[in-house]
Amino acid sequence: QVQLVESGGGLVQAGGSLRLSCAASGLTFSSYSMGWFRRAPGKEREFVASIGWSGTITDYASSVKGRFTISRDNAKNTGYLQMSSLKPEDTAVYYCAAPDNRGNYQTGYWGQGAQVAVSS
Repeated sequence: QVQLVESGGGLVQAGGSLRLSCAASGLTFSSYSMGWFRRAPGKEREFVASIGWSGTITDYASSVKGRFTISRDNAKNTGYLQMSSLKPEDTAVYYCAAPDNRGNYQTGYWGQGAQVAVSS
C-alpha cells in the first residue's frame, strides 16, 4: 500500500533552519505531484508548498515564500521541504501528501506528520 513517511522535524530557535523529508513507497513517485501542508495548534490544516512530478513547477503559500524551498529526488522516491528563517508561527505538524488521480490532495495519500516547534 502507499506510504508517505515524514522525518526531520524537531525543535529549533527562531531564525533557524530545518529540512523535512518525505519518503514514499507503494506508488510511482515520479508520476505524482507532491505537497506539504501544516496544522498549527487550534487552526485548520493549510497548504504550504507543492511541486510537480518533474520538479520544475513549484508553488508556495505567501506566508513561507522566500523562506521555504520544496524539492524532490525521484531516484530516491523522496521529497523535501527546506525551511529557513523559521518563525514561532511556523510551529505546526507538517504533512506531506500526494494527490489522487484527479489531482485532489484531500482525497489522496498522506503521511503521519512531523512536529516542528520554533521557539522565540
